[in-house]
Amino acid sequence: MEKMIDEAIKSQIEELFAGLTSPVEIVFFTKEENCDYCGEIEQLIGEVAELSELIGITVHQLDAQTDLAQKYHVEYAPTLVMLAREGDQLIDYGIRLLGAPAGHEFTTLIHDILFLSRRSTDLSDEARSFLKGLTSPLLLQVFVTPTCPYCPQAVLLAHQMAMESEMVQAEMIEANEYSELANQFMVSGVPQTTINSGAGRVVGALPEQALIAQIETVLAG
Repeated sequence: MEKMIDEAIKSQIEELFAGLTSPVEIVFFTKEENCDYCGEIEQLIGEVAELSELIGITVHQLDAQTDLAQKYHVEYAPTLVMLAREGDQLIDYGIRLLGAPAGHEFTTLIHDILFLSRRSTDLSDEARSFLKGLTSPLLLQVFVTPTCPYCPQAVLLAHQMAMESEMVQAEMIEANEYSELANQFMVSGVPQTTINSGAGRVVGALPEQALIAQIETVLAG
């Protein structure tokens, strides 16, 4: 089978992964039918995991794993649930990737692993303070396409917000694979961050304080 990660990219990732400090687990929900990219995603994350002994993978059929899917709030396949590991315990920060982390979004997958392994983010103290003060659930769904160079910035901001607050779940959604969701939330350009299932939305890769201002508006009703 031909490798998906070429030698040049592999060397770059290995250099980044030399800085990993704690284990990371990728839980992949797949399905046998009507999943054009499931095989490619499983191969891709397998090749990524081969580059560090600190990365583990488990693969589950969505229909056969109802309890586990409910635990991780997974409704669709393919979905990657990104977890931290402490011994036998898996820590869920609410980070999800719905669809293939292909094209520019491959960098999102790599950076998610880095953030989870070091258990910290690059957010400002002001952003951390806001997120730790949340008292109601916040769902951030960032619609992307593989060819969008600005999309990883928007996704990684949302994912870091999820790491900073147990109230936040943040999902990357590949708009072409999940066209019904894209239509439901009226995605006309990417990246689009949909807040709380359509209560608000922003288009473009906003700085953290600009996104927080939009979130505050939504939460204020």
